[in-house]
Amino acid sequence: MYAYDDFDHAFVRERANEFREQVARRLAGELTEDEFKPLRLMNGLYLQLHAYMLRVAIPYGTLSSAQMRRLAVIARRWDRGYGHFTTRQNIQFNWPKLVDTPDILDSLAEVEMHAIQTSGNCIRNVTADPFSGAAADEIEDSRVWAEIIRQWSTLHPEFTFLPRKFKIAVTGAESNRTAVKFHDIGLRMRRNGADEIGFEVIVGGGQGRTPIVGTTIREFLPKQHLLSYLEAVLRTYNLLGRRDNLYKARIKILLAETGVEAFTDAVEAEWERIRGGALTLPEDEIRRIEAHFAPPLLVAASPDQAFAEAKRAQPDFAAWCRSNLFAHRVPGHAIVTISLKPSGGIPGDATAEQMEAVADLADRFSHGEIRVTHEQNLVLADVREADLFTLWQGLVAAELATANIGLISDIIACPGLDYCNLANARAIPVAQRISRHFSDPALVEEIGPITLNISGCINACGHHHAGHIGILGVDKHGEEFYQITLGGAADDDATVGRILGPSVPYDGVVEAVENVIQTYRNIRTGDERFIDTVRRAGINPFKEALYGTR
Repeated sequence: MYAYDDFDHAFVRERANEFREQVARRLAGELTEDEFKPLRLMNGLYLQLHAYMLRVAIPYGTLSSAQMRRLAVIARRWDRGYGHFTTRQNIQFNWPKLVDTPDILDSLAEVEMHAIQTSGNCIRNVTADPFSGAAADEIEDSRVWAEIIRQWSTLHPEFTFLPRKFKIAVTGAESNRTAVKFHDIGLRMRRNGADEIGFEVIVGGGQGRTPIVGTTIREFLPKQHLLSYLEAVLRTYNLLGRRDNLYKARIKILLAETGVEAFTDAVEAEWERIRGGALTLPEDEIRRIEAHFAPPLLVAASPDQAFAEAKRAQPDFAAWCRSNLFAHRVPGHAIVTISLKPSGGIPGDATAEQMEAVADLADRFSHGEIRVTHEQNLVLADVREADLFTLWQGLVAAELATANIGLISDIIACPGLDYCNLANARAIPVAQRISRHFSDPALVEEIGPITLNISGCINACGHHHAGHIGILGVDKHGEEFYQITLGGAADDDATVGRILGPSVPYDGVVEAVENVIQTYRNIRTGDERFIDTVRRAGINPFKEALYGTR
């Protein structure tokens, strides 16, 4: 993973010192909350319903074991003993005291971490494929390019105060594991007819009040021109993006208002003006960044007989292997996804003790590196088959061995009304109740692959638009109701879910989801996946079963 140089170290230390002075002025009453707000947001500090919340950047979701241990220290010393991993591959601490936040930033800086660009109208944390460098279907390691974008965008003077926040995702694999079509800019690595590697550029995706699937504006962009083309897109947005209406200030609205062709023409014209200049990436700089992400030296191995025997002897281990292991580029190895979604648990939460356990397991079995997924889980990317059973036993001891990745209890959920002052309804208790309801491992496996996402308000931090089943909390005269959508997807066939019908009350959500699942089981064909059934049959059978009407 990327290691700081002298400039990086000095930069984060100076930024932490600057914020310490700003906090001191706020505590002394020299700054009002309104004056302090833009300063704290530039350092990832939010004011939520009950307390401040600090969002810490985890660039492209990659952590060292030492960094994970430091997050555990912060959780234990300055919070309430846990942290919350987010869909942006970051971590949030929900209960820090304002007076302690400068010490937290100093502690983060000691392990090459910070909270910059996790908030505000800037380019947010760039996300990447959590299987980068290990996936069998990878073209190139997407983290290399996410790091290049991070260095270019950090405090970029032209893009520090954009019309709205701006999100970029990069995938370097054939499979889309980063929801690139639901980002302001999504980048997919491609090979052209000459076997050259470049990027497909997708612009204008997003969720929130106006969910839109992004549009490809350039089929192939040579790698050396990545930054100049991104600069052209951002300049076009910064110039033309609306600043008169908060809800219409995202690039997806600009694209919709100008039209794809006119927007693309504007970007291409700006790119022609600046391409070939200082933003052209030199090959030696690309190689320098790549060196930080050189994969560990792994020795290919034949299928491990002890591993196969352990699966036969231990049904729980076999179930975990079926759902939580993924193909590795090197034979005899596996990519392991660690679920942060135990039955009845809070999606994305990990205790300090669990963070330390994951750090220890990463050191023992995965070269000291951990990844965060946008589904709010963790990944150990380079594990030998021969070590998987011992690893699983360690996860069992840490209560991290839930076998549900990609299944109905692998729920994405925002903090909702339990924490967020923008929320209309609770999301966490709904997720807990649904996961308890679908806690039978045999039933969950029989239902098969499915995504269920929950948001506590229309801002869609829980990605409900992109869930096969989406649940949106709404307020009806002071009471919590939940709107259900079906057929959303964030993968290659990205789709916005369709509203099933009238919203249901809080006490009826689990029953409604059960109704949807039972309808699916009744009308599926063979081993047909849930999303395929919805696409084949439409939402009417589900609507009729739930509401008794078409």
